[in-house]
Amino acid sequence: MPTNSRSSNAAITSDGGGTSSTATAAVSTSSILSAETASGRHEFKVEGYSSYKGLASGEAIYSDKFRVGGHCWSIAYFPGGFLKQSCNWICFGLHRYCAAGDDGKIKAEFTLSLLDKDHQPLPLYKAGPVQRIFPNKAYSWSFDRFIKRDDFDSLYQKGDCFCIRCDVTVVSETREEPMVPPPDLHQHLGDLLFSGIGGDIMFDVGSETFVAHKYVLAARSPVFKAAFFGGPMKENAATRVRIHDIEPRVFEAMLHFIYTESVPDIDSPKDKMVMAQHLLVAADRYALERLKSVCEHDLRMRVNKNTAVTTLVLAEQHGCPLLKEACLKILKSSDSYKEALVGYDVEDDLEHLTICCPSLLKDLHGAGLCDLLKNHRIESAK
Repeated sequence: MPTNSRSSNAAITSDGGGTSSTATAAVSTSSILSAETASGRHEFKVEGYSSYKGLASGEAIYSDKFRVGGHCWSIAYFPGGFLKQSCNWICFGLHRYCAAGDDGKIKAEFTLSLLDKDHQPLPLYKAGPVQRIFPNKAYSWSFDRFIKRDDFDSLYQKGDCFCIRCDVTVVSETREEPMVPPPDLHQHLGDLLFSGIGGDIMFDVGSETFVAHKYVLAARSPVFKAAFFGGPMKENAATRVRIHDIEPRVFEAMLHFIYTESVPDIDSPKDKMVMAQHLLVAADRYALERLKSVCEHDLRMRVNKNTAVTTLVLAEQHGCPLLKEACLKILKSSDSYKEALVGYDVEDDLEHLTICCPSLLKDLHGAGLCDLLKNHRIESAK
């Protein structure tokens, strides 16, 4: 799925003036020429890339479609190279789809970056930014010598998967009109939460207290709506609530999302994953479906063989089918079995999984995990 998009405007203002020969009046005019741009980002994760090595030069695999600047795009991946003379290179590019009603050429600037295990760009394997004109038809601009195949294989041989990111900025059109400021409701609501002005409900979470606004919470969460406006008058009049089973920092991040539609920035990749796990649980508890989807997407991009079992439990308990599918894909790999047995006790994790989620037994049998657990016990007993 695409990540968040944003729009901006670059403006040129011109003024002119003059005096008539009779010196009776001064005339002044002004105009604004604005170039509208839209930026977006999309990450494409390819699992089991070794199975695509047999594709011929020029044959492409495309990511899911994403929209930037009102146009539809996807990342193009050429496992066998773009041209025969560059068949020893892996090629990536940006593909534009042309729909009915699209008119004219599109100017787009884009960058393609291979990501490391923490989803950060690898400086040696980054192409762009480059600016290209896309004609009014389905068309791809590609880097035919992005990375040598041998380097690519050695870089991703262990996990047999990789992730590539595309950052796109589209210049959609140029026109004369007054500039309209971008939406800023989230900023005002964020300031309201931060200041506590007009707050009518306090939450005691651990040793911390948070002030919020019932109407904002009710508008965003059916659970809060029922708690504040769906019960007896005495319950509705409550001004202080004790929250259990949620850490203060997680509750604070949830409130931040309710008011601003964004999750606070976290520097450490490990802490990001832990926060996403806790926020997913909180989002499910308070029926915050968009926050739940954001957390599920983040966990899908970060899950690996070391976290697949515990994340599978989380996905099953909180109804996240896409996250569950991603975990099972990892666990179905025989290489993952062998690697999973080194460094931590997979038996305890699988026991925990079968106890917490007996409904997963069918999936475990399908992935061969139950046989793995049985064999692991036999080897351990020798």
